[in-house]
Amino acid sequence: MDTCDKCGDPKIIINRKQSGQMLCQDCFLELIQEKVLKDIRRQKLIKKGDKVLVALSGGKDSVMVLHILNSLRDRRIIDLVAVTIDEGISGYREDGVRIAAQNAEALGIKHRIISFKEHVGHTLDEIMADSDDRNACTYCGVFRRWILNQVAKEEGATKIATGHNLDDETQSILMNYLEGNIHNLTRIGVQSESKYEGFTVKIKPLRELPEKEIATYVLAADLPVHLAGCPYAGDSFRAKIGTFLKEISNEHPTIMYSTLRAFDKIKPVIKEKFSQKGSMDICQECGEPSAGKICKACSFRLSWNQ
Repeated sequence: MDTCDKCGDPKIIINRKQSGQMLCQDCFLELIQEKVLKDIRRQKLIKKGDKVLVALSGGKDSVMVLHILNSLRDRRIIDLVAVTIDEGISGYREDGVRIAAQNAEALGIKHRIISFKEHVGHTLDEIMADSDDRNACTYCGVFRRWILNQVAKEEGATKIATGHNLDDETQSILMNYLEGNIHNLTRIGVQSESKYEGFTVKIKPLRELPEKEIATYVLAADLPVHLAGCPYAGDSFRAKIGTFLKEISNEHPTIMYSTLRAFDKIKPVIKEKFSQKGSMDICQECGEPSAGKICKACSFRLSWNQ
């Protein structure tokens, strides 16, 4: 009979194929918590006194980030604030917002809900109803980053923590390589490295955890999470790359780890050769950092009002 490799309990909940470990519920939860906190220390993602804004969607990844970082808040190492962005996706986003609020309230963490309608003037549903030249992820990504950076400054946050996991990161690496987007490759990493004032540093505490283990963790810890997938993501290029990586990982369990490790080794060379050296400006519309006189978010907003 198979037993837990750490304590001998016969009630196994996971076989970690990449390491060969078989673990019971308690040992798995303890191991994952220790790994994430160790990764935070090793990568120097957080320092004592930081105020971390958690981008809390209500999904499994961001909920896990909130709960693990709360252990540092309980020890008075950091302060936390949670922000949920309501993109305005009818029949989908309402549950995520409700579950995000439930988690923040249970931990006693300040929680803000910011809507696209409030900040952008349109819900994502409204944007897509009038758009025939871009997919939803283009608009959503631009506006989410724009809003999070603004709110981080309002809250005095020194870091923005997101729930990006191993699957997300390897998808981004492969997507940008296949599209020949070398500039975007220079920006992929465990934390943002912008030298320009006005950008709050973003960190990814779950970057080395596969999505499957995160799903197992939130179920084992009995955390309330929103498991539904975004209705706009199904036909995206990222979704197709994600399906490919999951399929190849069935036969090669370490493929995403090796992809990430190899990328991290060559990234300094890519960054040195291909990082854009242009100066940063301030958007004349919103005051956020921008590569030109008008930032991408405001260029979208202005085009709709013309």
